[in-house]
Amino acid sequence: MTAPSTFGQSTEAQNLHWLLSNLVEEVPGVHSVTVVSSDGLMLLSSDPGLAKTTASGRQDGPRGSSADLATIVSGIGSLTTGAAKLMDGGGVKQTMVAMEEGSVFVMSISDGSLLGVHATADCDMSVVAYHMALFVGRAGHVLTPELRSELRKSMESAQ
Repeated sequence: MTAPSTFGQSTEAQNLHWLLSNLVEEVPGVHSVTVVSSDGLMLLSSDPGLAKTTASGRQDGPRGSSADLATIVSGIGSLTTGAAKLMDGGGVKQTMVAMEEGSVFVMSISDGSLLGVHATADCDMSVVAYHMALFVGRAGHVLTPELRSELRKSMESAQ
């Protein structure tokens, strides 16, 4: 896994990077994980450096990397929030998309940010959801505006 350097970052940022890495490494079937801010910007990623542009101008990286996942998570979040409003369903807590070759999980974080996970089709969905809920419980209260700004700057410098 490639991750931005946590050198010089606050303790809270380092802890979030550790929690994210732990989610990827400890939960069987998880490919990549991302945290997206309420305005759609990627704040944390399990593999921010994997998709690089080659000399020919095309992306050289895995399909389904965290950069792609961040875009998907933001779109799913927007779509499900709109659907919940139309149906008077209240806030969206989590969304899961099961595909033939994989799964995408999206879970709301208290500040409007979203946690997104791309996993294998045969992953234990309840285990993935449980570990996502643990991450949200531990991370939600520390995602202050200051920390979100620090994480954005870290992601920008990693790319």
